[in-house]
Amino acid sequence: MAQRGQGAARKAAKKPAKEPAAAARAPDMDSLGFQAMDSNVPGLSHVILQKLNMKTGAGCVGRGSDFGIRTYFDMFQKMEDTFKFCAECKKLPDALPDPKSLRRCKRCQNVYYCGVACQRANWPLHKKFCKKLKLVALDRLVEWLVFTGDIPFPTEAWTKPAGEVAGWEDWFAMQGQLEEKLGAVLAGRYMSLLWANAGKPRPEEGELRESVRRLVTDFHSRPLTIGLGLQLFGIDPLAKPLIIHVVGASHVETLNTRVTDYDELARMFPGQRGMEVVMVGVDVVDGPIMRPPLATPGPQGRIYLSSFKGLYHDFWEGQVETKLAARPDLVVGFHPGFHACPDLMAGWLPTLLLLRDYRLPTLFTVYSEQELKASLQILVELETHITGYAANPFASLRPEQVYSSPNKAPVYCSSYYITLLGPAASVGELEGGSDED
Repeated sequence: MAQRGQGAARKAAKKPAKEPAAAARAPDMDSLGFQAMDSNVPGLSHVILQKLNMKTGAGCVGRGSDFGIRTYFDMFQKMEDTFKFCAECKKLPDALPDPKSLRRCKRCQNVYYCGVACQRANWPLHKKFCKKLKLVALDRLVEWLVFTGDIPFPTEAWTKPAGEVAGWEDWFAMQGQLEEKLGAVLAGRYMSLLWANAGKPRPEEGELRESVRRLVTDFHSRPLTIGLGLQLFGIDPLAKPLIIHVVGASHVETLNTRVTDYDELARMFPGQRGMEVVMVGVDVVDGPIMRPPLATPGPQGRIYLSSFKGLYHDFWEGQVETKLAARPDLVVGFHPGFHACPDLMAGWLPTLLLLRDYRLPTLFTVYSEQELKASLQILVELETHITGYAANPFASLRPEQVYSSPNKAPVYCSSYYITLLGPAASVGELEGGSDED
């Protein structure tokens, strides 16, 4: 998620950089969730916050605090209420003569209509996405098992070197007794509670198995993308303890995050010397990983999570430059969103200049090819050396609805990556395209 605030250009910047024109002309990135929500469905963001009683630091039923929800049925109903608006006329329930008149599409169980006329008018568009949106609706419910701890299932040390694991197919092939592990999730108490309270019939076992697989990839996508970044920059986890900074971290990376959630990095690199992953962002959520970054290398052979609530360039000046936190070997930003609008770009500009001028190996991820192109253009205008960009082999396989406009192709977290290192030799460095396939 994106950093907030304006912020002056970093003191240590070697030369001033004006805000890139690309930020102002970047496309409206609806896949950022709240970014364009109210422009498409007026009042929807307010409904979501009201229904879930969301405040920074709130938790979910199953782990942590409970949004004030007292029953499982109440929880699932409130979750579903945040998706209730007519996909054709965009009206919310309170804007209708009968707030209960909204009806779900029977095929996908994901989008709503206020009446037959709107459903018929919307069908030529909706039919293009109906089948995929059925998976979106299913995964949205099964995701609760991440909060209960049923997902992910236990994993083991990789039996192949990380460089030989080309993607999720190879990763799943290394998981011993995979079908038994998936079966245990399906037979678990919380899976039964889910379908007893969700207000929908329980899907067939094959559908649930595939949903669990998709959500396992969603859970492990971030640590494995960090591991990919280490490989792309030739950083060897077996040579020394490593420090990774996750810049622009928010509730997405930190809500209910357990201290063991990135342990797949240790299995990805057996024999690694230890890694500290520091979450840095203004929207970091209080929880088990809300502990100060380490000034010296962490426990040998372990993955240590810590966090800092604030902007990255402030963290750098107050913590790294004063030796309270260690300088990173790699910086990663998941969906920074600086391409989306001038305000977000203004908040990110000091950090982007810092990453460039200190020559910090950096990897950013984006949702789509459209976002990739917009982000690359901004980085070129900032005269940043782009070392590569490509489809991410460890992108999440979980499809996600473009929140306020469901009749669009679903998006997938971290679909593409961009790698950066220092200033560019010339502004036109992208003319030849990527050096990554």
